[in-house]
Amino acid sequence: MRALLRLFPLLLLFGCSQEPDTGPAEIRWDREVCDHCSMAIGDARFAAQVRGGPDNEVYRFDDIGCAMVWLEDKPWKDDAATEIWVSDYENTAWLDAREAKYLRVLHSPMGYGLGAVGRAADDALDFAAAIEHIH
Repeated sequence: MRALLRLFPLLLLFGCSQEPDTGPAEIRWDREVCDHCSMAIGDARFAAQVRGGPDNEVYRFDDIGCAMVWLEDKPWKDDAATEIWVSDYENTAWLDAREAKYLRVLHSPMGYGLGAVGRAADDALDFAAAIEHIH
């Protein structure tokens, strides 16, 4: 019984440390690098994530442009199960990238010049227009 009591905290810690199967994952700011350009992910206003592929893996990016360029040649890019998340430029909440609107901004980490927002704006781009802007 004592052995079980000693193992319980370890099991609890292990169970809490695993990533969820859906949605955005935690990013350790300034400690993780972009899966496309290998720059440190440090500005929470521009971060992006893609969750997908055969293992439903999470990939992290410092800029929505890096995410879209990286995703371009993946055979599962158009799979309905592939999730794309972007950080809200105004409050850093995670948004579904396909539903977000994109403002043109002067500076973004890799110069793609887009900031995602969760609100309507007169001059905002939708997801398809944002991808066109990136390419």
